[in-house]
Amino acid sequence: MTHRLAPLAKEATIGELAERSGVAPSALRFYESEGLITSRRTSGNQRRYSRDTLRRVAFIRTSQQLGMPLAAIREVLSLLPEDRTPNRADWARISECWREDLDERIRTLQRLRDNLTDCIGCGCLSLSRCALSNSWDALGSRGPGPRRVVEKEIPCATGTCVPAPADRATP
Repeated sequence: MTHRLAPLAKEATIGELAERSGVAPSALRFYESEGLITSRRTSGNQRRYSRDTLRRVAFIRTSQQLGMPLAAIREVLSLLPEDRTPNRADWARISECWREDLDERIRTLQRLRDNLTDCIGCGCLSLSRCALSNSWDALGSRGPGPRRVVEKEIPCATGTCVPAPADRATP
């Protein structure tokens, strides 16, 4: 079966779009219900998608793989023109919306990667000394969430871990 849209076709059926994009028809219907993509209906109530919907679906899937929430994806897609196929300048403009957020995600992932490597490489195998351990929730006073992942400086990596009290240390 072919994975190309007919060169002169201005629209695609849901099956054609699903096949070409690698996204299930149910996901396409979900994207449409969430306002991420649009279609027109034929007289027989069948969906027809414009060719540029393929780019939007690719953008949605890539954005989801990066961990972007659907609300953020919807927000930037709303900045694209509705009356014409988005061009390179349109895509560049919306990519700027996420640049700072993506840069911070990259830094966070690098910190996580580097700390996991250090922890796995150290061979401590001890929760009382592990860089990822948080004995007795000592980091709870620093704020909610995974503090060693979200903070710019990971406490154990900089030697500022709060050791568990000796009488309650976890083996």
